[in-house]
Amino acid sequence: MANLLKCKPLDMLIAEASEEDEHSLKRALGPVNLITLGIGAIIGAGIFVLTGSAAAMYAGPAIVLSFILAGSGCVFAGLCYSEFASLIPIAGSAYTYGYATLGEIFAWIIGWDLILEYAFGASTVASGWAGYFVSFLQDLGITIPPQFTATPYSHMGNGWVPNMVVQYNGRWELLTTLAPTLRQNGVDPATLPQVQGVFNLVAFLVICLITFILVVGIKESANFNSAIVIVKVSIVLIFIAIASAFVLRHPTVAATNWHPFIPPNEGGFGKYGWSGIARAAGVIFFAYIGFDAVSTAAQEAKNPQRDMPIGILGSLVICTILYIIVSGLLTGMVPYSALNVAAPVAVGIDATGVRWGSFLVKLGAIAGLGSVMLVMLLGQSRVFFSMSRDGLLPAWAGAVHPRFRTPYISSITVGLFVAVFASIVPIEILGELVSIGTLLAFVIVCAGVWLLRVRRPDLRRPFKTPWVPFVPIMGILISFALMASLPFDTWVRLFVWLAIGMVIYFGYGRYHSRVQNAEAPRRAVPAD
Repeated sequence: MANLLKCKPLDMLIAEASEEDEHSLKRALGPVNLITLGIGAIIGAGIFVLTGSAAAMYAGPAIVLSFILAGSGCVFAGLCYSEFASLIPIAGSAYTYGYATLGEIFAWIIGWDLILEYAFGASTVASGWAGYFVSFLQDLGITIPPQFTATPYSHMGNGWVPNMVVQYNGRWELLTTLAPTLRQNGVDPATLPQVQGVFNLVAFLVICLITFILVVGIKESANFNSAIVIVKVSIVLIFIAIASAFVLRHPTVAATNWHPFIPPNEGGFGKYGWSGIARAAGVIFFAYIGFDAVSTAAQEAKNPQRDMPIGILGSLVICTILYIIVSGLLTGMVPYSALNVAAPVAVGIDATGVRWGSFLVKLGAIAGLGSVMLVMLLGQSRVFFSMSRDGLLPAWAGAVHPRFRTPYISSITVGLFVAVFASIVPIEILGELVSIGTLLAFVIVCAGVWLLRVRRPDLRRPFKTPWVPFVPIMGILISFALMASLPFDTWVRLFVWLAIGMVIYFGYGRYHSRVQNAEAPRRAVPAD
């Protein structure tokens, strides 16, 4: 058991961070790149989709408090991430931090757990991106064969059923999305032209495109992401301007929609009231996932000791402010009960009389979800890169391209896995699973900062988390509270996933571990 808790020496980690040759990752990112990486990962489905559904189902107008609660937990965790990222600027993020403080078994758990956040999260986002993109093309009069815009099956309350795409009013839409409209209009789906989904080609191709960008180079990837971030933040600011003008012109409407601000609990945990605020915070936590992905790029930052805290905390603060403003204005424009729809922001803009709202939301979602996929895929390949160098994964996962200086084999492997997963497998239940996986990572990072302060108070820390141990303890407690607010079956899925990881670790990783075998860390593998 002692060997399983063996930590990777900090001196070894710091030495790895200082490597700069043709087999190491290229240091090309400045503070602006890092902030836009964080914003690129955070602003996506959360602001365009989850805000409405969480308000309608759990918190009402108090969804604003849910965003503050979730954001507070992220701030505590973000401070801890910032200390580690400046102290140990290695690509592995929470995996590396766990290895340095808690031991190899915890490092493996967190590395395996991060697949839930990055790879599975990217698959989920790719499916959502494909839906918005196909709808946008139909607005322009371009129709893709509908059987290549959906996965073969969908998960419904009664199990797995064929995923049907139907034609209604000249447009092809998923039956699961269109069903409420058809019921409202008294239309029998059986009377409409319909085909079964075969392969989501759109989701497959967008992941392949993003993987290509990531392989070509980190600087090119960061510039592409920055351009997308400018587009989607501009759209969010346009929405805020339109919504603010409406609320100021119609204060009575806003006052009515905001009352009661905290709807009374309906007798069950999470159904409005204070427990509803907590449940909504656990659900919308998916909207904050991504700021920690900035730390996976630490080995590619020009000045990680200074710039990593700026990137992590800067992107988190900016996005939290935008989330709070958008959710408050949205529930002021429209009764919260009417927001449980696929595009709640479009519903809000329609209420103002601005008819191009749907176009605006689709464009914002396409840009927003595109950058989320890029940062998630970047994060996953960098975690695999670090795990390979430690011997816990095969050597090919750490191969660095001699020209582009990116972990190209890892990026391609992750990209193909995510592309196939997104195009064939429906993942409706994945949002909560991704959230619980990320929260577990936060717990381990916060605990690691606290432990390292006790064990190695002598280390030079370019960025120091303030008020230790208060900040790490609060990060742990809030993360656990948000985890506890999630459904029981989400916990079951988490434990099943971790059990699969344990089989792989004890079957391969434990015997090939460089730390276990007292070897020097594996060098990045050069390309042939």
